[in-house]
Parts: sequence; structure tokens; C-alpha cells
Amino acid sequence: MNEVTILIPFHAQRERNGMLARAVRSAEAQTHPCTILPARDVYNMGAAITRNHGLMLVETPWVAFLDSDDELDPTHVEKLLACAKETGADYVYPWFRVHGGSDPFPQFFGKPWDDNAPHSTTVTILVKTEIAKEIGFIDIPEEDWHFTLRCVAKGVKIAHLPERTWTWHHHGQNSSGRPGQGDA
Repeated sequence: MNEVTILIPFHAQRERNGMLARAVRSAEAQTHPCTILPARDVYNMGAAITRNHGLMLVETPWVAFLDSDDELDPTHVEKLLACAKETGADYVYPWFRVHGGSDPFPQFFGKPWDDNAPHSTTVTILVKTEIAKEIGFIDIPEEDWHFTLRCVAKGVKIAHLPERTWTWHHHGQNSSGRPGQGDA
């Protein structure tokens, strides 16, 4: 059995425009064996609710999240899992390269995690599945930030891997680093 499931919430437009296929290919290319779980947003409930529905199907001890418009480097999971094991962390977040936009949080790259001064991370994380299921995602703006804050409140051990292990694609269909934009 694999240790990690990569959960990829998606909606029909991301499937039609090829973004989902790119995300899945990057998940399939991982150097560490993973279970890949695309979770379709059938009822337009949003990524947070779709993540929660997908989490119900995850059976591995760890879950990694990937938005359907982004892509992972081949060693992404391997590096995050190694960091989790080395640090004893329950939640590990790496950093990203930006394609087509700007990094909205450049001041946080390489900054060690501090529970007393939490800062924004993205949802492209590795976290113990039982924690992700317990805390869940809320369908509100900055859902990933609120997930992180609830992890801090629960005493979840968080570690930052100061490496760029994935690509955050900015485009006309998302709001990442581009205020006023969003999926149709």
C-alpha cells in the first residue's frame, strides 16, 4: 500500500482545457509511489468542499493536495515525506515557482514555521490524512490559510521545506496572485 495519496479537486472546465491532464501527469511522475485521486466537483461546490469529499476516499496515512491547474516536480512527494519523517512534522509545506504571475508571499519563502507567528502557505501541502479529515476545509476565501490556522490551534506540528517543488500556474481563470480574477 502506498503511503501517500495525491488528491486533485477539479471541475469540468479544468478537464476540458487540459489543465487536469497536466496535473495528473505530474502526479504520475512522482519518484515516490503515490495513489492519485482526482475528485470531480460535480455540483459546483468549490475546491474546499470537493477536497472534503475526496478526503473521505483517502486510505493512505498521508495526503498531498494539488490544485488541478498546477503541477508537481517529480520529487515533490519524496522530499515532503522525507522532511516530515526527519522533523516529526504532521504537515509539511514547500514553496513554488510561479508561471504567468507573481508570488503573493515572497517574504515567507525559506522562513521557518513559527506557531506564534503563522503566515500564509498554499494548499499544496503534505499532511497526515487523519488530521486533514478531522480539520477539513471551509468554503471561504483563503480556505488554505484557515485550514492552516485550525491546524495550529489543534497543535499540529508544521514544518517548512524551503525548496521549490511545484509550479503555481497563474492564468485568467484563477485568482492566485491576480486579484479580481477567478474561475467561471
